Formats: sequence, structure tokens, C-alpha cells
Amino acid sequence: MSFCAFNPRRLFIIKFKRCPLQFHASHRHYHRLVTINEFKLFCALFNTSIQHNWARRRVSTLYLSFDFGGDFLFFFPFRHTRTVTVPPCITGSSPSLVGYHYNSLRLPGLGLRGATYKAPALASTHPVKLQKHSPSSFRTPFSSSFLSLLGAGGGAGCRRVVVMMGSSGLKTANYLRHVESLKSSPSGAGNIPQLNAVILGEALASEENDRVYPSDDFTRQALVPSPKKYLEMYKRSIEDPAGFWAEIASQFYWKQKWDQQVCSENLDIRKGNIKIEWFKGGITNICYNCVDRNIEAGLGDKMAIYWEGNELGDDATLTYSQLLHQVCQLANYLKDIGVKKGDAVIIYLPMLMELPIAMLACARIGAVHSVVFAGFSAESLSQRIMDCKPKAVITCNAVKRGPKVIPLKDIVDAAVVDCANNGVSVDVCLIYDNQSAMTRENTKWQEGRDIWWQDVIPKYPTTCEIEWVDAEDPLFLLYTSGSTGKPKGVLHTTGGYMVYTATTFKYAFDYKLSDVYWCTADCGWITGHSYVTYGPLLNGASVVVFEGAPNYPDSGRCWDIVDKYKVTIFYTAPTLVRSLMREGDEYVTRYSRKSLRVLGSVGEPINPSAWRWFYNVVGDARCPISDTWWQTETGGFMITPLPGAWPQKPGSATFPFFGVQPVIVDEKGVELEGECSGYLCVKTSWPGAFRTLYGDHERYETTYFKPFAGYYFSGDGCCRDKDGYHWLTGRVDDVINVSGHRIGTAEVESALVSHPQCAEAAVVGIEHEVKGQGIYAFVTLVEGVPYSEVLRKSLILTVRKQIGAFAAPDKIHWAPGLPKTRSGKIMRRILRKIASRQLDELGDTSTLADPGVVDQLIALADS
Repeated sequence: MSFCAFNPRRLFIIKFKRCPLQFHASHRHYHRLVTINEFKLFCALFNTSIQHNWARRRVSTLYLSFDFGGDFLFFFPFRHTRTVTVPPCITGSSPSLVGYHYNSLRLPGLGLRGATYKAPALASTHPVKLQKHSPSSFRTPFSSSFLSLLGAGGGAGCRRVVVMMGSSGLKTANYLRHVESLKSSPSGAGNIPQLNAVILGEALASEENDRVYPSDDFTRQALVPSPKKYLEMYKRSIEDPAGFWAEIASQFYWKQKWDQQVCSENLDIRKGNIKIEWFKGGITNICYNCVDRNIEAGLGDKMAIYWEGNELGDDATLTYSQLLHQVCQLANYLKDIGVKKGDAVIIYLPMLMELPIAMLACARIGAVHSVVFAGFSAESLSQRIMDCKPKAVITCNAVKRGPKVIPLKDIVDAAVVDCANNGVSVDVCLIYDNQSAMTRENTKWQEGRDIWWQDVIPKYPTTCEIEWVDAEDPLFLLYTSGSTGKPKGVLHTTGGYMVYTATTFKYAFDYKLSDVYWCTADCGWITGHSYVTYGPLLNGASVVVFEGAPNYPDSGRCWDIVDKYKVTIFYTAPTLVRSLMREGDEYVTRYSRKSLRVLGSVGEPINPSAWRWFYNVVGDARCPISDTWWQTETGGFMITPLPGAWPQKPGSATFPFFGVQPVIVDEKGVELEGECSGYLCVKTSWPGAFRTLYGDHERYETTYFKPFAGYYFSGDGCCRDKDGYHWLTGRVDDVINVSGHRIGTAEVESALVSHPQCAEAAVVGIEHEVKGQGIYAFVTLVEGVPYSEVLRKSLILTVRKQIGAFAAPDKIHWAPGLPKTRSGKIMRRILRKIASRQLDELGDTSTLADPGVVDQLIALADS
């Protein structure tokens, strides 16, 4: 048996089976049963490590916690000096713990301190006089009598030992006080009934009902360090939203302050047209606040963008001053070709630095940018062009994603032809020459329309006058995927969006000026707008922009980038987490990742098992996870943890952000209180809310405000537990009604993925002649695990055990992979068609990262 080298600042957990002479050892994410002899070897290695570090004063405090069940938790902090008492059950007849002291007995379930456990072995204590600090004063913390006690199969058998080492600043009283300070839920649900917690940096998130607490060190430096502070801020944001948001907005530059009324709204369709306005009359510019303001604050030489190309070693950087120059050059060009305030510009670029540059250039001159994900088909692109009628299209000749070359210019050409056939012309196509993917000679060209970026942009001045705009002037259009019907053009305006994205970024990631931030999302989606470009740059952050694929050249690419740029905040999608989880821990653990301090999750509910892997393996059980819930329509985070503020539950988005009032309603629109599940709505507006659907305000009102009058309807289902934590269950249209039971697909997926041999799952509903709807599950197995009927039955049994027999899948469909966009979104529309055998209605699959997956799924349909 081999154990890892012991880090003097790391905590170890040893879990014990309640049977004689068998123990369950755990080091970070390592688990296995060990024999008594192996455990003695562990003790010897541990003692050697402690003695070595004790002698060098790298460790001055050691805590041992012994869990005997029944809510009894013993804390033993041992130090270099003091005369203290030690339980004879551990020291034996003669003291062997010289150099330590026994501090307190903790009974968290009963709320008692200093009580005595009424077992004969613990009936008294033994005084010990400490010796001066020296290596020879150190004795083993694991005596033979101690091992006998742990190995007992009876009532006193120990179930878990937690070992924590630290510096002299680590004090038991502070540790317990810190846990106590977080014991109340921010929801106001009262004290957590049973303190079932693990501590960041000290323990594994192993059980779904574990509460993961921030470490004391993290909390001390956090922007929101406690539930009390959060509640103070949240209460003010609800009771005085105008004052709360006006105070924050004043931290940005406004050419002219807003009108006296900070917010004007009507969310009740029964009272007239839906209207949301924030900071109306205020004159500002988001590009100025993202770039110029930071330079004026002395950040001109700070790195704004670290760009990592598809191929290893292909990289570039831009400081804030250099970013401003390039933004101004492009802005001057756009003005020169006739683009003015209010005009639309389509941006169809991959994740090059030129993508955020183009967004900022449009914003600088008051143009409305519409970024289209560089992977949408020509048909999808043409739909967007025809809807917003842009003055120009900005693209590049091609891009490489992994080993695959995608000819973006060809797609644009086909889209422009389609638009021309429908009466919409595109006069200018600005083409970035991406030589790593395609040469100029191999790029198709339309004279008079196409222009090479590198041939014209560098010739323009590096300064450009700001076009000052009203807070309610449009900033950008972002179209939904358009998988069914006409795509919806979500319209966001300037002032409220600016204030909200900057504020959510700052608090949800506990942002510090020294942070290096990386969000893996593409700017073709709302996450790339709010949390690659605008939110980070408004805070003066250094941002990583990655062109390539996370599994190229292998599945360790993300962690290679984290180490290369010393990334401190890493924000990604659950789909990517599960995908990398499937490849195994070795791709993660071969890299340091020591720079990481905050992780984030976006895009869909993250199942607890993926959360725990993300936390334990990627974050080394020390990085809080901001598991965010929000939408394209909301502009920014709505329900999210605030790192350092309160304990987390794996898979829960926890509590609402400032100014957000989420409610859960039933089918009749009645608000539900306490522990419940239903439809997630929001009452009252927030600054980042979208204002309309471009050219279709009626659809805006009908889709989002008519289903439940007086509320914004998110379209998502949500559960709230007894502690007030929110659990997103997925889209309401992803709820399956099986024999009268409403079952969230996310709930079934989470149960399937909890199976040790399941890497990923996607669940859809199908028609069932008896039950109305049946459950159809696409399952991707862990690498190397073969398909079998035994495994199929085991997966179904897992769901039955975790949810109930009514939720058992009717069909398990083996899936080598799932149809996903390159941003990681699962295309459930395609899965529904495959499950229903409507193969002639699969529709557009051009946005998939691997279109071949569809053929594989069809081939395995009857297996």
C-alpha cells in the first residue's frame, strides 16, 4: 500500500467501516478499504511527516477530530507549549502525546461544549506537562490503545478521523467560531438542524447533503464574508433598490447622471405594456468604462487579454493600452464605412482577440453588435442577417478547433447569397486573415465586398471619439439558437446591463485585482458577452481567451492553460466538467493548479457527483464553486453562491443575488412558501434584464410575462429545500409527466450520473401508450466500460433507489457521445427526434462539435 507524500498544510480524512479491523482511508479523492496493519503503516508515515515538519516549525498546530457517531465529534488541537490534559484512552497508562494538549469535546448535535462521553475509556483525563520544542519532544499520536479503540466493533467504534495541520494562527476556538458563524442559512430558515459539514481545504465533499464551508482564511478576505453581511446587502437591495443600485452605478463614469427616477417598470401584463427602464437619462459608454476608465486609473500596462491559440505555443497578449489602440482603429474603420449609432453589425468570429475587440469597437461608436456563434450554419446566419440588416459582417477566413478546420468565410458567403435572394444585401465583409487555419490563396473572395482586416485596420488612428449613449440605448442583440421557428433577438441596453454584469462578476467570483480569470465560454453566447468581455473588463480584470478545444491535444489542455497563466478563477460548463471527469483524474493531477482559488459553473444545473469531482479533484478541495443560475434574458447571475458568504450544497445554486426576488409558483401562479417545487419566476425587475425581443415586443410579453401575470417567467423548474437553498431542475418543457408524476429530466440525469460507471446522461420524454410519457435516457459510460445488460439494469436500479420506481427509465440508449454544440450545450431537440424515431426531422446539425455522433446514436438505437 502506498500513500501520497504528506503536505504539512493539507488535511487527511480516514473513514472507518463499523466492523472490526477494517478501515476506509481517504486522501483527497482517494478511497479504499485498508487493513489494521496498513492503517498502522499510515500512522507511521504520518508520524514521520509530522515530526519532520514540527522540527522545522512548518507545522505548529495539529488538530485531530474523532467521530464516534451519534453526533459526537472530538477536537484535539496539539501545540508546542502549555500544560494540558490528554484522555487516557489515547495516551495509555503513560503519556505518549508529549507536546500536545487536549482542548475540548464537541457535541454539535446537542450544542454542548466540554461534556464527557459516558464510556469507560473516556471517563477521565490524564495531565501532561509539555516539554520544550524539539524533535525529541514529539510522540506518536497513534498509540496501541488508540488503535484498539478505533478498531472496536461495538458502540464506541470510531467512524472517522480528521487530521488538520496548520500554522500557529490556526486556533480551535477560531475554527469552531467560524463554523458557528456560518451555521444559519441566509434564507432565514434558521439554524441548520444538524451540522453536517466539510471545510474547504480540509475535507472531501463526499455526501450530497454535506455543506461545504469556505475556509477561515478565504472568508477573512472575501468581499461578502458571512451570511450576516449578505443579508444586510440583500435586504437593502430589495427594500431600497433605487438607492442600492444608484450607489453602485456611481462608481462608473457617466457623462450625464440619470433622471431622478432610477427605475421605471411594469411587469404585470394586465396593467398595460411590459416596460423595464434603469438609469433612464443617464449618458455613458460601456467601452469607455471597460477600457479608458481603467487606463485612467493606472491600469494601462496591466494585461487585459491573454490569448491562447488552438495549437500549443500559439499565444499573444494585450495590455489595456494596447487594447484601446486596437479598439479605436476598428471603430474608426467602421465609422469610415458609414456605421453609425444604432446601426447593427454582425460579428461571426471564433475566439480570437479580435472578437472582444470588435464588440468593444461597436459599443464605442454606439453601434449594436450581434455576435453569432462561429459554428452556426449558413442558414442560421442568414436568418440573423435578414432580421437585423447589418451594415457590415465581420468574420475570418477559417478557424481550427482541435485538428478540424472550419471554413467560416464559405459559410458567410452562402449566407450572404441566401440573404440576397430574400432582398437583404450585405455590402461589406471584413475578413480577418487567420493564417494558422487557412492561407489567403485558398480563401474564396468577392471583390468589392470582401476586405482583409490586416490590410486596412492598422492604417487607422489609435484614438477614436466616444459616442455617448443613453442608458436605455441598445447595446447588443443576441439571438437564440433558432432550433424551432424564428430565432429570438434578445435586446440588451447599455446602462443597466453595464452596472449589473460588473457587479455580479465582482461578487460572485470574489474578484480581486490580482486575479487572472478564465471563462471557457464562446462570445457567441451570453456568457461570453457578460463574463468574457464586459463583466471582467469593467472590473479591470486580466482575461484568458482560448481559441481551441479543451481536449486538444489531450484532455489536460485546460489545466495546462491554468498553470501557464496562473489562472485564479475558472468558469466553465457542467458538460465540460463531466466530459473531463470521464477521461480520468490523471489529466488533472499531472498539473499543479495551485493558482486556482475560485471555480464556477454555468449553463445548466450541475449534478452533485460532477460538482464533487470539480471541487475535490480540480479544486483540490479548497476552491469554492460559484454554481450560477441565469439566462440570456437576465443578462447576469440571478441565483448564485457568493464565495466565503455561506456553506454550499453540491448541485445547488443556493441564494439570490442582490436585487433579485425569485419566487416559486404552482400551475395557478400562487406563490409557494418554504420547502417546495414549482415554476421559477422573478418579481420586480433588475438592471440587467433584457428589454424586448427585437422587432417582436408582443412575443416578448407573451413568452415571458403572460404565463404568470405580474412576474417574469424563467421557463425553468426549481425546488427550494428546508434551508432555503434553490435547486434548478431544468426547463419546464424538460419536465416529464409519467403517470401523473412530474419528473425533472435533470433529477433523473443526476441519479444516472451518480452510478460509478456512468460518465454523462441526457434524458428526454417520449410518448407512452399507458403512462402518457416515458423516460428515455441516453447514457455515456466511463472510458473502457463495455455495454451490458447487467449494467443497463444496474443503471435503472440506481434511479429507482434514488428517486423511485416511477422515475425508472423505460429505455437506456447507449451513447458513445452526446450531440453538443461547440460551447458544450446538449442539443436535446436532436435527442428527442432520435428517441421518437423521427429521423427525417433532425433539422440543422451544423452547430454540433461532432456531427458524427448523431449517426452513432442512430446506429445504436435498437441495441
